[in-house]
Amino acid sequence: MIAHLKGTLVSTGIDQVVIEVGGVGYLVGASARTLSSLGPVGTMATLHTEMLVGEDFIRLVGFGDADERDWFRLLTGVQGVGARVALAILSVLAPEELRAAVARQDKAMVARANGVGPKLAERIVRELKDKAGGLVPGAAEGAGVMTGGVTADAVSALLNLGFRPAEATNAVKAAEDELGAGTGLDALVRLALRKASKA
Repeated sequence: MIAHLKGTLVSTGIDQVVIEVGGVGYLVGASARTLSSLGPVGTMATLHTEMLVGEDFIRLVGFGDADERDWFRLLTGVQGVGARVALAILSVLAPEELRAAVARQDKAMVARANGVGPKLAERIVRELKDKAGGLVPGAAEGAGVMTGGVTADAVSALLNLGFRPAEATNAVKAAEDELGAGTGLDALVRLALRKASKA
């Protein structure tokens, strides 16, 4: 799993950048907000990343901070929200704005993003109302989708194995509930993998 990239910004596009690290150029998708926060080509850039793995693709998505990355994980856990839609939402709403919209159940605010209609916006704010409570503003690197770094890493591990975001999140939560707080990453991933495979 690639958690973050730090290297030279080689090029930028409408929705992606190329960052060179150790002689290797990484193509990274990103929100408009993240792209606007980067310096000019030739300068150093650091992005928190999420690796998306599908049957016929592997894609890196980059974020300006861990908070934005965690919201991306939450958004893609909602049915009907893929990476493209999640990035569109994060392009028009900063994490704190999205947090406020979910807390107020403000579907109109979420519907400002391209590709998000009223029904999808309503589903997003409804499904994230309870899940978003674990996201603390300004969370440090390694902050989890639900409770902490180990949880986030376990969810990411299952995502990298091809499980859908909702499947990974639910399996890790079930494993955490069974094993209790303070469980190590290896044990958590092993049990979550068994639970996800049986689902």
